[in-house]
Amino acid sequence: MKIRYLHTMVRVLDLDASIAFYRLLGLEETRRYESPQGRFTLVFMAPPGQPDCPVELTYNWDGDTGLPSDSRHFGHLAYAVENIYDLCAHLQANGVTINRPPRDGRMAFVRSPDNISVELLQIGDPLPPSEPWASMPSTGHW
Repeated sequence: MKIRYLHTMVRVLDLDASIAFYRLLGLEETRRYESPQGRFTLVFMAPPGQPDCPVELTYNWDGDTGLPSDSRHFGHLAYAVENIYDLCAHLQANGVTINRPPRDGRMAFVRSPDNISVELLQIGDPLPPSEPWASMPSTGHW
């Protein structure tokens, strides 16, 4: 029996805000499907050169009142990054809260506009501890 990963789907309340967030992470839109009959839009976003591992943003045109406020039931998305400090600084400069700062030079967590937890992991060995990250406390849930 063969099995192949296709994608991870998350529901979003504000499609533009969610696309902007995932673009800040470095993902690109790889495909879009709009269904006037079903009244929804699917936007697939993936890291450059990795179209086989997308996150599917599902936007229901008539709203989605069934989304839980904390989304902890989902778990998290995880991405390996070249420089965790640079990416966290970029995200923070664009208004993203760093919920679990990369104090160890290896791991950080942020949340999407829809409260999806996103883990960022440094490629290779951890970076040496660096301020402001080394002394920055965690914020909220991650």
